[in-house]
Amino acid sequence: MIPLSTREIAAVTGGAASGPEATVTGVAIDSRDIRPGDLFATLPGERTHGARFAEAALAAGAGAVLLEGETAVPGTAVSAVRVDSAVAALGAIAAEVRRRSAARVVAITGSTGKTSTKDILAAILRSRLRTIASHANYNNEIGLPLTLCRIDRHTEAVVCELGMRGAGQIAYLTGIAAPDVGVITSVGPVHLELMGTVEAVAAAKAEILELRAGAAAVVPFDEPLLAPHLATRDGRIVTFGEDRGADVRLVKIGGGRAEIAHRGRTLIVPVSFDQRHNGVNLAAAVAACDALGVEIDDSLLAGAAAAEISRWRGERLALPGGGVLIADCYNANPVSMSAALRDLVAVADGRRTVAVLGDMAELGETAEGYHAAVASELADLGIDEVIAIGPLSRAYGGTWYATLAEALEAVPAAIRPGDAVLVKASRAMGLEAVVEAVTA
Repeated sequence: MIPLSTREIAAVTGGAASGPEATVTGVAIDSRDIRPGDLFATLPGERTHGARFAEAALAAGAGAVLLEGETAVPGTAVSAVRVDSAVAALGAIAAEVRRRSAARVVAITGSTGKTSTKDILAAILRSRLRTIASHANYNNEIGLPLTLCRIDRHTEAVVCELGMRGAGQIAYLTGIAAPDVGVITSVGPVHLELMGTVEAVAAAKAEILELRAGAAAVVPFDEPLLAPHLATRDGRIVTFGEDRGADVRLVKIGGGRAEIAHRGRTLIVPVSFDQRHNGVNLAAAVAACDALGVEIDDSLLAGAAAAEISRWRGERLALPGGGVLIADCYNANPVSMSAALRDLVAVADGRRTVAVLGDMAELGETAEGYHAAVASELADLGIDEVIAIGPLSRAYGGTWYATLAEALEAVPAAIRPGDAVLVKASRAMGLEAVVEAVTA
């Protein structure tokens, strides 16, 4: 982290410093993660408050503590900054670190694909620039500041992910990250329970377009839901997709390589993945490089071969008899479910297909219709066996289990040697337990 003194932290957070002035070189919210010189931010939690662990953090080498409200300072000789809101203060500290850095920042949001695009883009940029990226899906008002507070004076590029739970959140996070490039990977029917309509989801995602002067936007080609938001934007726009009009286009993917068309030339990119939807995410990553002004050549794109897609997002595991299991159970929505089912058929290559599917969450009043649409796609694709888990998933047809516990006893026995199996559901369903049961 670019060092900040407790006096400087108090100034940017509107807080009050006490005790001896100290300079901090990192930020942590878990006392077990403390490194010498860190600022320990005491956040309120569901079960306990971080202030309870302040003494342990100081004993582990924390240089100062960030305290909220009337929380007592653990000792008169402790360097501390007291603020009204520790979460808001984290954002202010991260924004200051980012302001002091010359690193180029890419912020990514989207209904699907944002974490995988982040993983791919970070791998590409690391082949040329000193790059940091958000861990896993550190994409909220706590995770984003923790990512930005890893910036040091040697950092040249930052790839961060912005999540959305409601209107205004992307705008808030964009204000902290001050990105040079804002990427929208997709717009689709997610968070409808909260947002109501897909148009409202598009408006929330489009908040990332509120970029500083000179910044560029990367968006899906010919996405009608974004059209009204792009019409009022003055900055540069780079498009990606599979259609010929896109600035960066996925032509094909398979066999450990992807073919990307970029402004009149064809690029052959070595990749560590074969899913078509990740091929589109690769196109988004290349478009982000274009928007950053990074020279796009073979040496840059060779980094895609080192991309490690985060766990449970299309992870492929070997099964007996030459079978394969696609563990794609980190999350699910109608768009990602359709992509995963098509990927299952492509991977199967004639083998028997088994789809183990759970509920798609947060679809509100539209949930029944979207689950019924999955049933239609299962039939159209000719999936050989469907195993549905959860109340909404009954619409999928096939063999249905009301609870995960019931399914865990039955699913392994339903899979034959040589099968191609997909396991997918929203995170709350916990279908990683099915993956573990099948591969045990």
